[in-house]
Amino acid sequence: MHVLVTADSLSGSWSYARELVTGLVTRGVHVTLVSFGEIPLPTQTAWMDHLHGLDYRPTAFRLEWMQEAEEDIPESSEFLADLIRELRPDVLHLNQFCYGNLPVDVPRVVMAHGDLITWSRAVHERPPRAAQSLAWYRRTVLDGLNGADVLVAPSAWLLAQISDSYSAPARGEVIYPGRNPIFFNPYVSKEDCVLAVGRLVDASKQVFLLTQQPHPLPVCIVGAEQTVPMPRIPIRADVKVATEQTTVAIRGPQTDAQLRALYSRSAIYAATSRYDPLGMAALEAAFSRCAIVANDIPGYREIWGDAALYFRRNDAASLAENIRLLNEDRTMRRAYAELAYNRARERFTTKRMIDQWLELYRSLISASSLAA
Repeated sequence: MHVLVTADSLSGSWSYARELVTGLVTRGVHVTLVSFGEIPLPTQTAWMDHLHGLDYRPTAFRLEWMQEAEEDIPESSEFLADLIRELRPDVLHLNQFCYGNLPVDVPRVVMAHGDLITWSRAVHERPPRAAQSLAWYRRTVLDGLNGADVLVAPSAWLLAQISDSYSAPARGEVIYPGRNPIFFNPYVSKEDCVLAVGRLVDASKQVFLLTQQPHPLPVCIVGAEQTVPMPRIPIRADVKVATEQTTVAIRGPQTDAQLRALYSRSAIYAATSRYDPLGMAALEAAFSRCAIVANDIPGYREIWGDAALYFRRNDAASLAENIRLLNEDRTMRRAYAELAYNRARERFTTKRMIDQWLELYRSLISASSLAA
């Protein structure tokens, strides 16, 4: 089987693409990976070094969510269509909406990682204000959805949101994200500290909630996901703010190894986001046996069920109270850590995710063969 996968090198979905592509290649699938957004740095592509069966094609074309994308999409679509006609893959796995209606005769899946309309509804509690660029964006997403054989979402919540914001897809499926447990260490002795991942200025991640109340134990906020390119010249970006009541450390971008170490040592992970379709950071924390304190949003409820402790939606005081509760009751903290770890092991492994993707690919290829 030959699958062509598109990826966004600038967003947190790069981690998802890495997990997907690695899982497919190790199962004997030939993968052509085409990335958009920016040419990745070597640190971002080191994971590809030993993947035999991967053909990687980086580009710097802008994607539909980026400014001035309207200028690039026609050219990138033509480039991608020509590549598909040349390589003749069995199925297309498109992690962007804008390529769902390419004029090629190949079965295609569009994977929804999030979009501007559902983002605005979650973050600003209203659709974005009308603008010419937004009209183009909505039309581009809708065209891609209408061209896809299947729309796949990482949660039933997002699938419903996309359907409500644009139109119901011809076929919609949910395939939950997965991670390989081997990359995380759940056996390290935990330190009394809280970890969160997200930039302070990011309204959707809203890690700033952790800075609004005192906490009885140290808090570490990692300022960006591991996909953010590291500067060529090392810059110290760590800041520590301490008072008599609390200590908050704010760190810059971390490497994969640094993040894994932080997860393994942290007793509590604060999933503060208002909008987190993929939820990769919380998943990595769960595989590291962290107790999860999560914002009470539908996406987290769907993924974590009773394996997380929820704070009132977007409420800093409730978040602080739940952290205090887990700090004072170590038995409860260990129980929630075990619940999150077991749920991740049972439901959100890469193996389970790849099994579902392969089943979907085969069904599309079979349907295409019968139609021919």
